[in-house]
Parts: sequence; C-alpha cells; structure tokens
Amino acid sequence: MSRVGRVERTTKETSVLVEIDLDGTGQVDVSTGVGFYDHMLDQLGRHGLFDLTVKTDGDLHIDTHHTIEDTALALGAAFKQALGDKVGIYRFGNCTVPLDESLAQVTVDLSGRPYLVHTEPENMAPMIGTYDTTMTRHILESFVAQAQIALHVHVPYGRNAHHIVECQFKALARALRYACERDARAAGIIPSTKGAL
Repeated sequence: MSRVGRVERTTKETSVLVEIDLDGTGQVDVSTGVGFYDHMLDQLGRHGLFDLTVKTDGDLHIDTHHTIEDTALALGAAFKQALGDKVGIYRFGNCTVPLDESLAQVTVDLSGRPYLVHTEPENMAPMIGTYDTTMTRHILESFVAQAQIALHVHVPYGRNAHHIVECQFKALARALRYACERDARAAGIIPSTKGAL
C-alpha cells in the first residue's frame, strides 16, 4: 500500500501544492521562490528518502513569511495524510547531524499529538539570502501542528547561520525517515498501548 499525501492549499496570500511519498527514493522538485527554503526542503526530501514535490506561489512582494508558513502547513498536512493509520511503523526516530561547527539533535514521535521543543544558538545572523532565520522555528511549529507529531530539535552549538539551519533539516529528515519505517516485527500492529495514534 503506497503512503502518499497530496495537499493543495489556496488563500489570498498563497497557492501551495505539496505531494509526498514516504516510500520514495529522495526525488525532489521544489519551487517556493525562496531560494534557501527550497534548499532546506531539498535536504528534507533527499535525506528522508521522501519523493517530494512542492510548488508555492506566494505574495513575495510583501515578504517571505506567508510563503514559508503556508508551505510548512501544507507539508505537515500531506505528511499526516501519507502516514495513514500508522500500522507497523517504528513511530519513534532520532538523529544527530553535524555540519562543520554546528550540531543538530532531533527526536520525533509520530504520536498524533502536536508538540514542539526547539532550541538553537542565540544571536544568529538574521537573514540567509531572503530567508529570515527566525522562521525556522515557525516552520517547525506549522509542520508539527498539521502533522500532529511531537518534535524536539536542539542545536547546542554553531556559528554559521546556514549550517545551523541546514543541520536541523537534515537531522529532521533522518529522524522522520526512521520513525516512518515499517518494523518487520510489528507488522499489523499499531505502536501504542492505546490502540490508536
């Protein structure tokens, strides 16, 4: 059974299409109009081995906020849709990823309950190209709210803003990949004592 999610989201501010295949090979086709964000979504697909298509047309004449936020909301909704009933998955995943001087530690629980804990170094450069670095937390908040997962992201140290953000996306990709994987020993089982996730 394929695990594919497809979400279209249209408002007066943005038009977003997201398609994700959790059992893909990391084929990515992303265009949001925000170059660094495209780069981060590319990391998410490639390191998660998710086939990912993202097409966003947003009000970039104002700023990048709506484009980034609405893309993250649609991505979270598509991810939740693709997960389906979560039967037979590992449910939990974690990964630590270094990128030169920066380190990101990510732990995820595909719990059905949205919760985010996020820490990263203070006094980061405010911008990476047209990407506002304060948006990283908001991307994660938006994704978590729609995907309905618990996510802990911790960057204990780092200097370069590009590295600090990128290692978070790489670690997130791997943690999600591991959590989504099917557990051969748990075929047909929902990984919860409640009987539902």
